Amino acid sequence: MTESTPAPGPISDELSLRHPVASDHARLQGALADWWGGLGGEAGALQRKLLVPRLFLQHFADTSFLVERPDGTLHAFLIGFLSQTDPRTAYIHFVGVCPDGKRGGVGSALYERFFTLAREAGRSRVRCITSPNNRDSIAYHTRMGFRLEPGDRTDDDGVPVHTDYDGPGLDRVSFVREL
Repeated sequence: MTESTPAPGPISDELSLRHPVASDHARLQGALADWWGGLGGEAGALQRKLLVPRLFLQHFADTSFLVERPDGTLHAFLIGFLSQTDPRTAYIHFVGVCPDGKRGGVGSALYERFFTLAREAGRSRVRCITSPNNRDSIAYHTRMGFRLEPGDRTDDDGVPVHTDYDGPGLDRVSFVREL
């Protein structure tokens, strides 16, 4: 991280920010199972948990963030990295904010920190994906300035979908935001 990149530390008067470590994995796995209000049932919870293996906390910690409450409980997280293939691109892999912390600005603050980090690393765009049935995520990313990328079909609401993006039956909505 360069000097001007926002460093881990206080994100608000009551919350603190730091980079994750491998020992945070169990807490993240719990959040991935619990914070999405049952979206997708047990299969959805398992799918989310499989999307954030320990390796992200071991190999992408410097571009990822955790937000904790004063008692040390997990409040929010962002898992992101700089593309090894495309030197223009940074990628936000997964973001979560606890249900009682939503609409408090913490998610936006995490995105802004990641955008700053990406810019300072010479990246000019950020990409991410979400599930087509996660309408809250689609609306949030659009509000954050992400553009929906064309897919191979559109759903009933006109949202572009990439069929089988992550494998058979794993359709995704793709976003890009220029920095």
